[in-house]
This record gives sequence, C-alpha cells and structure tokens, in this order.
Amino acid sequence: MATVILVRHGRSTANTSGVLAGRAPGVDLDDVGRAQAEEVARRIADAHPVAIAVSPLDRCLQTAAPIADATGLDLTVDEALQEVGYGAWQGRAIKELLEEPLWRTVQATPSAATFPDGECLGDMAERIAAALRAHDARIEAAHGAGAVWVAVSHGDPIKAALADALGLPFDHFQRIHVDPGSVSIVRYGSVRPTVLAMNTHAGELGWLRAPVERPDDAEVGGGAGPAARGAGS
Repeated sequence: MATVILVRHGRSTANTSGVLAGRAPGVDLDDVGRAQAEEVARRIADAHPVAIAVSPLDRCLQTAAPIADATGLDLTVDEALQEVGYGAWQGRAIKELLEEPLWRTVQATPSAATFPDGECLGDMAERIAAALRAHDARIEAAHGAGAVWVAVSHGDPIKAALADALGLPFDHFQRIHVDPGSVSIVRYGSVRPTVLAMNTHAGELGWLRAPVERPDDAEVGGGAGPAARGAGS
C-alpha cells in the first residue's frame, strides 16, 4: 500500500480578503502562503515521495512548485483534485453567504447541499476519494507498497478525503479542520485506510520511509512507533 501526503495550498489572497475563491483564475498565494509552501516542501523532501498530483488552480500549482523543486519530481495536474464548484457563490464575500439559507445546509447536512449553478458537495466527496484511490493504486503498482506520494488540493476536498479515510458519514466532514499550508497523511490498504496525521504544520516526515510490518493490521495497544522500525535511516 502506498501513502499519500495531502497538502492544502498555502494561504491565498482570497483567504485573507474573505472571498470564496472557488475555481476563479488568478487567485495567488500571499507572502504567508509562499512561506508555507516552502516549509511544506522542506518537510516533504525527507519522505522521498515518488509522485506529485496537483489541482489545476493557481494557488495549488504555486504550492506544489517548491515541492517539485525539492524532490526533482514533475507535477501531474488532475482536474479531479480541484476546488468545489461553488457556482453562483464563487467570488462572493463569506459574510454575505452567511445569510444564505443554504449556508446552514452546508454546515449541518452537507450531503444535501448543491450550490446554485454549481456542484453537489456529495459529488465532490466521491470524485476526490475516487481520484486519490486511483492515483494510489497506480503509484503502488509502479513503485511498490512502501511508496510515498503527494496530492496538493483544497480545504473541502481534503476534509472530504479524510472523512472517507476515517469512515465517517459525509455529513460529519465539517468536524474536520484543514488549514492552509497544512499536511495530512493517509495510508491506503486492502482492508482499510489508516489516517497517520491531520492538519499538521511542523515536524519531519522521514519516518514515512520506514517499512511497515503487517500493513493491513492495526497495532493493538498502539505499537512502538516508527522510530523502532528504523525511520529516517
């Protein structure tokens, strides 16, 4: 089984202006976001990933570029990793959207939320889960069960992917928080996914290279941790 490092793009100009950017072009990282991207790249290089898949939107491409530079890998752009299609909500101020009746549906029962002229959140969850699992299977077949790879995407898609990996009903996905520039980690297996990290901002990732015994079994009692398996060697 391979392991995917899920990276949310760094902080963008839309994040700080309080606008729902959606799929609008020309939304760039700000200074903080660029620094976050450089830090993510530094962390990820220690894990020796074999592939990088990325949303086609500018803020994700700008986040992925330092990772590509640090690892020597090319970027694979995948439309299925892109932001939710917010339709008529795209480009509007969050403070205005708070007054929309649909806002409460998005918060309480997101599986029932379809954005006007846009995407159903449940459909988004299905596309991101399918895309990640397809990439993961292809990468494992090409590089072996210990391979590590990177997917650079957006907040709601990464939250949906984590909910899927945790086995949560999609209506609970709003319980998960994913910051700009954060790293979450999922190891997919033949029995179940294992969530190794969520919404992290610091820490080396070389331990992901450690071999895993009994990869489809959970460690009863919690195990000894990756250091006991020679991580970083």
